[in-house]
Amino acid sequence: MTDTSHATAEFTISAPHRELLDQVLDKWSLAVLNELCERPCRFNTLRRAIPAVTQKSLTATLRKLERNGIVERVLLSSRPVAVEYRITPLGKTLRPPIDAILHWATNHMTDIERARDRFDSAEELPG
Repeated sequence: MTDTSHATAEFTISAPHRELLDQVLDKWSLAVLNELCERPCRFNTLRRAIPAVTQKSLTATLRKLERNGIVERVLLSSRPVAVEYRITPLGKTLRPPIDAILHWATNHMTDIERARDRFDSAEELPG
C-alpha cells in the first residue's frame, strides 16, 4: 500500500506567476531590491549604486516593482519636490526566498561550473 500522508504539493507556474517572477526577479529588480533593503533611496542614488543600469531601465524597473506592491514611491516635502523609493512590507518578504536561492547557488557553484564546462565542451565538438 502506498503512503500518501507525505504527498507533495503540485508545483505549477501559471501565467500570472510567471509574469510576476519575470518582473520581480530580473537582473535590475534584484539590484534595486538589494539597495532598497538597506535604506530608502532617491533615483540618482540608485543610479550611482547600480552604474550599469540605464535611466530608462531603472525607471521601468521601479515602475514594475511599484505596480506589484514591492516598492513604494514617496514624495518628500522639500523644495524642489523630491521622490524617494522604499521597499514595502510585502517587498521585505522577498528577502528570505531570494537569500535561499543565493545560498543554493553558492553551495552548488562548483557543480554548476563543471556542468557548464561539460556543456560548452560538447558544443565545441563538430557534429
